Amino acid sequence: MKLLIINGPNLNLLGTREPEIYGSRTFESYLVELREMLDGDEVEYLQSNHEGDIIDFLHNTDADGVILNAGAYTHTSLAIADAISGISTPVIEVHISNTASRETIRHTSLIAPVCHGTITGFGLNSYFLAAQAFIMGHVKQ
Repeated sequence: MKLLIINGPNLNLLGTREPEIYGSRTFESYLVELREMLDGDEVEYLQSNHEGDIIDFLHNTDADGVILNAGAYTHTSLAIADAISGISTPVIEVHISNTASRETIRHTSLIAPVCHGTITGFGLNSYFLAAQAFIMGHVKQ
């Protein structure tokens, strides 16, 4: 199985940005561990702070599934929601923190209605849980 992880704005700062919320580990160090845990499954990783790049990543993927942490675009981007609606590849929305326990603006996801599911609040392991949903066949095209 081929999975694509897309991280949105400011997620390149994991490990240094608000460690009390996001932890002190970089995504790149976690990705090494995740790939080991998903032995045999291909995991591609892309990150961008730009909305259009994320849309292009979605449009151009040949993955079997996408794990998307759109960061703050989760709450503001109809364009990313439309991109998800426009592709046949299933997408799972993930968040490191529990967005429902944070600021009110973070309680609403514009992408959740067009994703196959949402996983929040399990730290970096949210990505592993999403990958397991694809691998175990809980999400199909």
